[in-house]
Amino acid sequence: MSEITAEMIERGRGAADPKSAAQRRKLAYKVREAREALTSSGSGHRAFDVELLRLYAKGRKSSGLMMSMACLAIALIAIAWTSIGNILIWMSLVVAGLAFIYPMASRLLELPAAEVNVQKWRRQVIIAETLQSCLWAGIVVLVLQTPDPNARAFVLIVLLLLGAMSAMTTAPVPGAVYAALAPFTIAIALAVWPTLDDANHLMLLTLTYAVLLYFIVLATRLYDTWLENLSYQADKDGLIAELEQAKANSDEARRRAEEASLAKSRFLATMSHELRTPLNAILGFSEVMKGELFGPHSVAAYREYSNDIHSSGQHLLMLINEILDLSRIEAGRYELKEESILLAAVVEDCRHLLTLRAKKRDINVTYAAAPDLPRLWADERAVRQVVLNLLTNAIKFTPQSGTVTIKIGWTQAGGQYFSVRDTGPGIPEAEIPVIMSSFGRGSLAQKNAEEGTGLGLPIVKGLVEQHGGTFTLRSKVREGTEVIVVFPPERVMNALPKLDAGALAPAARNGARAA
Repeated sequence: MSEITAEMIERGRGAADPKSAAQRRKLAYKVREAREALTSSGSGHRAFDVELLRLYAKGRKSSGLMMSMACLAIALIAIAWTSIGNILIWMSLVVAGLAFIYPMASRLLELPAAEVNVQKWRRQVIIAETLQSCLWAGIVVLVLQTPDPNARAFVLIVLLLLGAMSAMTTAPVPGAVYAALAPFTIAIALAVWPTLDDANHLMLLTLTYAVLLYFIVLATRLYDTWLENLSYQADKDGLIAELEQAKANSDEARRRAEEASLAKSRFLATMSHELRTPLNAILGFSEVMKGELFGPHSVAAYREYSNDIHSSGQHLLMLINEILDLSRIEAGRYELKEESILLAAVVEDCRHLLTLRAKKRDINVTYAAAPDLPRLWADERAVRQVVLNLLTNAIKFTPQSGTVTIKIGWTQAGGQYFSVRDTGPGIPEAEIPVIMSSFGRGSLAQKNAEEGTGLGLPIVKGLVEQHGGTFTLRSKVREGTEVIVVFPPERVMNALPKLDAGALAPAARNGARAA
């Protein structure tokens, strides 16, 4: 079994490193490209070659009716220079060629992609297009039996039109483009050959070949465009597949997280009951032994042991309560018992409770509050816990003869805030995310072996956010730390304006008359 490191646990039960996963995806993509290049002789990607063959098949099927109508139109015009019998034979051969290509294209479209032999089908397409072009070019043999110069012009126009249609239809298969245009090129040369002595005909032949060359260039551009579109489509399909896989992984991770959260909630509910029951007995009996209610101890050390047992039990009970509070906050199940409170009064009570601890360490606690602050609509127990945690941390980490400053006032948006600032050693910037995480403790706390569970600040942040407020921690090494808690304006209960006794008297008299 492979080792599971702390980093793996943070990422989630031994999940793979994202960088490693990305490298594996790139390697798999390169291997797939190499395999496709070895199994494909066209675009270098077998899937692209299959799609291009299917594009050709779709084009041939859709152009079948149009090519048949073009054959009929050419035959009707060619009757002026040849016999009807020859025209009927030529039409029959051309239509038979189209009838052969149509089912071939249908069969190619019906085959699954995995069963398509690209090289075999490409050869069949090239042979079919060559034969079909030869049949089309047969019109030259029929029409040029007459010396009429109009027949020669008619043949050139027909061959150029047929070349354009064939080039566009066979563009997905580059080899088929050349195979389709080669018979037309030879037929044009045969049509113009007897008149090459004339400079005009020579220029016309050159222009005709230039047009055919343009058709080849245009077909090549179409092929590149289709290939690029297929590449984009493949990238999009790959991205969609990765997104679907990521969604599946996310759903699975969420399901596991929900199961883990449910198991944690059940564990905490069970263990809190199982631990609190014996803790009550431990605290009660240790307090009886500490107070020597049933007589003095014969050994003085027993009294110290009783004190240690009682303090350890209280610490364990506090830890259990903090864990339960944090779990309820994280699960969104912490219910606020809201009421009208005075923030300044709550802070003053907490300051008074911790005055003795501050005096023992010779720490000066200063207090400043804005006058006439209205009440807040908040949970008094939660606000008191927030203030006690922040003041306790400030006093704990402030050296002797240091100062802790408490301020209460208005925010610019109309809310209320209170801040606690100390003159302690401060917190390194890299450690702030650590101490804001559950059970996170800074290097200073570990070095000084200060008591604490690392749950105070996460609980404070969660309780403040439950009220819709903001929690801000600012610290600089060797300068101190400042924590600011802001309550939103929606929680401030603005007092109603005082009633004017002079304005109230006429209203009372009017009411009496109406009665």
